[in-house]
Amino acid sequence: MLNTSYGFQGLLKEGSRHYSGLDESIFKNVEACKDLADLTKTSLGPYAMRKLIVNHIDKIFVTSDAATIMKELEVNHPAAKMIVMAAKQQESECGDATNLVISFAGELLNQAEGLIRMGLHSSQIILGYEAALKETLRYIESLNHYEVSNVRDTVEIAKLLRSVISPKLQGFDDLFAKIVAEACVRTLPRDPKKFEVEYIRVAKLLGGNVNDSFVIGGLILTRGSETSIHQFNNPKIAVFSCPLDTQEGDTKGTVLIKNANDLLNYTKSEENLAEKCVKEIAEAGVNVIVAGGSISEIVLHYIEKYKMMAVKVQSKFELKRLCKCLGATALVRLGAPIPEELGTCDEVVVQEIGSQKVTLFRRDDEDAKLATIVLRGATTNLLDDIERAIDDAVCTYKNLIKDPSFVAGAGATEMALYCHLEEEASKITGLEQYSYNKFAKAFEIIPRILSDNSGLNTNDILTKLYSANSGEKTYGIDIEGKQIRESSALGVYDLKNTKLSAIKLGADAAITILRIDQIIVAKPAGGPKPRDNKNWDEDQ
Repeated sequence: MLNTSYGFQGLLKEGSRHYSGLDESIFKNVEACKDLADLTKTSLGPYAMRKLIVNHIDKIFVTSDAATIMKELEVNHPAAKMIVMAAKQQESECGDATNLVISFAGELLNQAEGLIRMGLHSSQIILGYEAALKETLRYIESLNHYEVSNVRDTVEIAKLLRSVISPKLQGFDDLFAKIVAEACVRTLPRDPKKFEVEYIRVAKLLGGNVNDSFVIGGLILTRGSETSIHQFNNPKIAVFSCPLDTQEGDTKGTVLIKNANDLLNYTKSEENLAEKCVKEIAEAGVNVIVAGGSISEIVLHYIEKYKMMAVKVQSKFELKRLCKCLGATALVRLGAPIPEELGTCDEVVVQEIGSQKVTLFRRDDEDAKLATIVLRGATTNLLDDIERAIDDAVCTYKNLIKDPSFVAGAGATEMALYCHLEEEASKITGLEQYSYNKFAKAFEIIPRILSDNSGLNTNDILTKLYSANSGEKTYGIDIEGKQIRESSALGVYDLKNTKLSAIKLGADAAITILRIDQIIVAKPAGGPKPRDNKNWDEDQ
């Protein structure tokens, strides 16, 4: 159909939309991004507020984790989506500081809006922002405040992970910092750079108190044994990825039974085959059988007869992790394993934690590649939130192995950058000076949010921070003492690589949005609506 509209709209299909100009494109983009940043501002810091989100399948999330909030929100605005993508990239690369990306990008756009209303062109603002970003990335290298001397020192690691866990688990940060540090150090390979996040597993068991959480070397399965035997010390373990069922065949057959003897002997061959298979496994020295599928009743009977323990694992991913933990090979055939295919551990035991039966595969030697953190708590939402905090802390540990440099936290680094960039801005001649100065001012948003969320006098705190950070030492906000303190005395640190990545991603997202001067939205795809027929099951 011919589109009879005039101008650029006439070039597009009917139903398409086109926005241009300051009010329709730039200011609307900035407004949408500011609204997104305002949403997550209150979720920053140790006294962060939580958001209750009900997603499209009615699942409830109660969290202050910005990455989860962005993941579950279905943001539709194209400019705001860029900030969401930047936050997701930060989460995948560093696992932390997603809120910094969103808040910083939103504040940069807020500062840019004032300059555009003053009459500056977007390109002049972008030039100033890019120059300020380059200087920020250079200067932050000189702000190293702490460096990890030993990545296997549990006490030192726990002190550094506390600042990652504290915003999400205020009051339990010391407990979980120690638990995560112990789990990470326990699973650290001989070559630390080969450490993987998946080495740390989490088992969430409802009931009890959060303080009852603990860590073990090995893996926990949230189901009991299929047999009456519930414990073995130093067992030999065979892992099967196939069902333990001798009757399963690829084709169907028909059996003709002529008399009573045929009926009595019908299952004899099946029983003999099942006993032969189980006997071969038992003679190979196997004490524990792990099945990745179903276990038939007849096979289970003979497993019980030969005094072996049987455990079912429904997830193939869990089966793969168990093989890694035990040093076993998953078998795809039903039969006796060779010695090289068997795994072992210190102990296999079925325990009841709360009202949940679990099977513990405990392994405390150096070759153990897995550790499991057992979480206790009253609600599923609480356990999920703790799991997210643990995931962030484990990702931070992985990143600190690559670069163990830390900068001062609690808003100290941001205020030091603000003071330095403001001084640099005064040396610049030209219109870029204005945007360079606004880039510096955008860093003020982090200490401002920390102060606001803690109920402190923000103007008083920021004034003291500004004057204190003008010298050589860095000062941050002591939220509990309701004052500012020198960073080394405060003991709050942020990983330098994580901070660098967050600043770069936030600035890049803001600069990309400022480059947009027109928005063109195509007509949504989709066919005609289905017929309104209430009786779909009726034959037509």
